[in-house]
Amino acid sequence: MNPVRLVLVEQDGVLVEDVPGRVRPVPGAREALALLRSRRVRVGVLGRRPGVARGELSRADVRRVDGRIDELLGPFDVRAVCPHAPEDDCHCRAPRPGLLLWAAGRVCTPPERIAVVAATADTVEAARRAGAHGVLVPAPDARPEETAGAEHLAPDLLTAVRGLVLSGPPQQHVLADERAITAAYRPAEGAG
Repeated sequence: MNPVRLVLVEQDGVLVEDVPGRVRPVPGAREALALLRSRRVRVGVLGRRPGVARGELSRADVRRVDGRIDELLGPFDVRAVCPHAPEDDCHCRAPRPGLLLWAAGRVCTPPERIAVVAATADTVEAARRAGAHGVLVPAPDARPEETAGAEHLAPDLLTAVRGLVLSGPPQQHVLADERAITAAYRPAEGAG
């Protein structure tokens, strides 16, 4: 039996692409979520909405986007959102583990049975602090030191999920499948 019972996926950059005014799943997102659900692994979404705190987004705007994501990729077992601005001192903004612990409690799953697939090292660090397993799917603008410092790395959501479903929590530095792992490494601009 796979010890991972809940996979929390960072919304922006891992689950959906950042396309202004549109919600578009990343390539492989549907397949990754179908694989998790077929194995009876619960699925949750993690999001940051600092625009709510700054008055740039209304809660209705957020609900509209969440609703569209649910239409395209849902249903989800839990949705955990930090509505605070980066300068706010909140318990839920990564690298603090509050948001992940809230999600774990919401679906009654201990942190050690949770994997977090995230685009940022801060969210992976929040997973570690919560006692969960973290896998970094680097954002296109990820700094080389962020990628190099990742304990567990995958080039995309589908690769991360395949590794979690087939092997359980990450045991090696890089999760790989039939695709070239070099896709996970994006050279810095101007690097040769």
